[in-house]
Amino acid sequence: MGILSVGERLPPEAELANQFGVAVATLRKALAELRMEGIVETRRGRNGGTFVVLPPFPSAHELKESLKRTSLVALRDFFDEQAAVAGMATRLAAERTPPTSSTRLAEFAFQAREARSVRDRSMADSRFHFEIAVLSQSQRLLTSEQRLQSELSPFLWCDAICPPSPQQAFTQHLALVMAIEQQRPEEAQRLAVEHVRGNMKLIIDGKLALHRTAAPHELESAQ
Repeated sequence: MGILSVGERLPPEAELANQFGVAVATLRKALAELRMEGIVETRRGRNGGTFVVLPPFPSAHELKESLKRTSLVALRDFFDEQAAVAGMATRLAAERTPPTSSTRLAEFAFQAREARSVRDRSMADSRFHFEIAVLSQSQRLLTSEQRLQSELSPFLWCDAICPPSPQQAFTQHLALVMAIEQQRPEEAQRLAVEHVRGNMKLIIDGKLALHRTAAPHELESAQ
């Protein structure tokens, strides 16, 4: 998601395991897979550690296969959580951002609209939502938003799943910016939840379309 750049060192293993709520042994298996894929490398010595050497981003094929394996119940459960997190983060951002202070929300909204590649659109979109969580002044909401965006955004901006509409997202983002900067918390929360539900519809429609496309091929193979 662009949170860590190439050359940056990952936090200590115990800290990462605690952040993701997994055992250290599980984390080490994940790091081993990332090393095999050439995404990170581990260096020994006084200034050693695990470093990012390649920015990871899933391919369209990987995203489609992952979405096919994810049930509709799991998707709806995911979006229920995101609506709760994004809605409260946006509400708090509107309540806690002084009207005299300037934010970078509009800047990030424009960056998301102008991005051209799937990876760049995904990262720019996530940065916009991360900034809202930062403005909420809640570390827990920020951590949750980062986790949820890392799972959601690649699907949302994959042309093979959801036909991208940067202008529609931009319009919704600007509405969120205005509600936050004009300190309208109830409207900000409502807009955030509507934004999440719109994304849910796009991804569920994309999933159903993938299954409709796959069905004739599966039947032909069976014959």
